[in-house]
Amino acid sequence: MQFKKIYLENLGATIELMAYEPEGKTAEWHAMLHVEPRGEAFQGQFRRICQAEAHLMGLADMTGAKSVFKRYFLSDATNQRPLMGLDDSCTVSYIQQPPLDNSKVAQWIYLQRGTEVIPIADTLRSTIIRHNGYEHIWTMGMTTDEGSSYGQTEHLLVNYAKLLEDYDMTLEDNCIRTWFFVRDVDTQYKGLVVARWENFAGHGLVPETHYIASTGIGGNPADPKALIQLGCYALKGFKPEQQRYLYATTHLNRTSEYGVTFERGTLLQFGDRNHAIISGTASINMKGEVMYEGDIVKQTQRMWENVGKLLEEAGMTMDNAAQIIVYLRDGSDFETVRSMFQEKYPNIPTVFTLAPVCRPAWLIEMECIAIQPAKNDSFKDF
Repeated sequence: MQFKKIYLENLGATIELMAYEPEGKTAEWHAMLHVEPRGEAFQGQFRRICQAEAHLMGLADMTGAKSVFKRYFLSDATNQRPLMGLDDSCTVSYIQQPPLDNSKVAQWIYLQRGTEVIPIADTLRSTIIRHNGYEHIWTMGMTTDEGSSYGQTEHLLVNYAKLLEDYDMTLEDNCIRTWFFVRDVDTQYKGLVVARWENFAGHGLVPETHYIASTGIGGNPADPKALIQLGCYALKGFKPEQQRYLYATTHLNRTSEYGVTFERGTLLQFGDRNHAIISGTASINMKGEVMYEGDIVKQTQRMWENVGKLLEEAGMTMDNAAQIIVYLRDGSDFETVRSMFQEKYPNIPTVFTLAPVCRPAWLIEMECIAIQPAKNDSFKDF
């Protein structure tokens, strides 16, 4: 893996790029794009981040790269989304999770080279990637504008399951990763939890089987009537033994013990590489209890420890991390947390956003994706 940080002075923009480019194999990149505020309105900042994206795609090293998905982190999604136009390059999500560097917009892009990428492939605007007999489906930004958080969650999951059926997939066998963004997470999260629990049980997803790696976090969809926004990644064409769930039982417990339904992390093994997908992880112990209430420094350290143990179970460390998203409840903790991350993980593309965690006592949460070279002769290459 190779990290590169590019500062575009004329644009006041920074590109943090992690590249995984094994010779003769599929290449992957995760990029985080940031802009300086410069006292500009949203349109100016958005224009500069688009120019930074164009610069990224014009780099010689990126020849042949295609976007798989993009996520925009916005400070005011309802007013800003209509100013952004329509992006048909891939599946895209727009979520109000204000970047904590005082800008109005930041961007996460995942790219590949050496695969067949089909953007906007269906009614839910999924991106499909086909290669070596695998079919990867990324579907971002799903919302509905009717009902409670319970009703909207159920509606979104039913619609997503129908989409998977169109590709001869099922939620239980093929969905690898989900993101649930919740408007006013302190009051609306419970409805999501109950609806997800009931829906998953109908698919045979129960404590005795498995759940799905996930993040459930505060975030406002652009539509003011939307209480929930869903994003998903599904995979077809893999053997069951290529997927392994991560538990880190020395530090964490099963989430079902405190009434929620997601896995702490998932390891996907391909012939030439492994992917570790780490769910939203906070300062929690093996009893499901919040640790170090009110102490942002100790919560951050315990969060790192938990993520480290999950990656260790996957045979990896944070040296394999390709990207990080950090969610903070209190924006005034940003400088403290940013300094800690810059000291410990200076060479990983990272975005810090204002996004309350699902329990008020949790001050911080993070998620990441890690990539490791491997030689798994029983499986097809990525």
